[in-house]
Amino acid sequence: MILDRYIIREVLKPLGAVSGVLVGIFMSYTWARYLADAVEGLLAPEIVWALVLLRAVIALEVLLSITLYLSVVLALGRLHTDHEMIALAASGVSPLRVVRTTLILSLAVGAVVGALSLYVRPWAYEQSYRLRAKASNEFDLARIDAGRFYRNQAGGHVIFVDRVGPSGDTVQGVFIQRDDGDRVQIISAQQAHQVRDPQSDQRVFVLEDGREYRFGRTGREPGQNPDRDRVLTFRTLHVSLGDEATTLDYRRKAAPTARLARSADPMDIAELQWRLFTPISAVLLALLGVPLSHTAPRRGRQAKLITAMLIYAAYYFVTAMAKTWMEKGMIGAVPGLWAIHAALAIVIVVLLWPPAWLQRHFR
Repeated sequence: MILDRYIIREVLKPLGAVSGVLVGIFMSYTWARYLADAVEGLLAPEIVWALVLLRAVIALEVLLSITLYLSVVLALGRLHTDHEMIALAASGVSPLRVVRTTLILSLAVGAVVGALSLYVRPWAYEQSYRLRAKASNEFDLARIDAGRFYRNQAGGHVIFVDRVGPSGDTVQGVFIQRDDGDRVQIISAQQAHQVRDPQSDQRVFVLEDGREYRFGRTGREPGQNPDRDRVLTFRTLHVSLGDEATTLDYRRKAAPTARLARSADPMDIAELQWRLFTPISAVLLALLGVPLSHTAPRRGRQAKLITAMLIYAAYYFVTAMAKTWMEKGMIGAVPGLWAIHAALAIVIVVLLWPPAWLQRHFR
């Protein structure tokens, strides 16, 4: 147990530092996305910070996996470069003992990642969508300048007005595009003004003389899904940029895991498999870090770090691509993401399979 605690402690040391750095970088990147809206007054500072924190919570399931993976490579790489692995082997300690200890730690971290993926992730997405809708409802048409495109990162929409009316409270030549991930809505109107709904206390756009285009995202081109694609001509249209997004639309990323398990939609299945395999990825990547950490003495503790990062980048890219193919119906639930993780597991077994002389010294 002393040896097990020592190995776990050595892995946990870089785990905290690396995870802090990755979370900080991700939050800085997310803050930069919303910074333009905050500077122009389209987003309140408190909403920006809430969205940044929620996005960081969503990213934790991936960041913890890569952090554990890199921590195993760094910690065990140090044991190799400092000749401690040689000392352990001379004492009769098999490398399988290190693998077993790493597996125990990875299972604990995988349980945390599983809770984040299955429960915290949909909750964080739901709260994020609500905040985005709130930001959309607080959008003031009087703030924007004519002849300029405004893209609200939080609300997920783009607004353009050609010119401001003579009275100053109306705009002319209005273009609005909304993209919520599952549906694209495009509205073009001759003129518009804004009123406040007395019941909901939300700002509502009153658009006049225009057209509305709606295209559903189902992995097919627009026009190939007549049940969700439509074109409307209107004289007057009332639009609330945030209200409909929170009450009517189905958001699979915010859907409970149990609901996804009952669905036969390819996009729901892809989202479900992503949630289920995230904790499995954490365990597999940690075990992969054991053979990747093998470093010759005096080569440096970070000798295999770049190789490990390139391998992870390729693995993540292939997994994300397979998920996209599932959403578009190009591949089914089987093999789905199963094939990628099964292939990684086979590679790990081949790399860790010990020769007979190591098995005789296994303790």
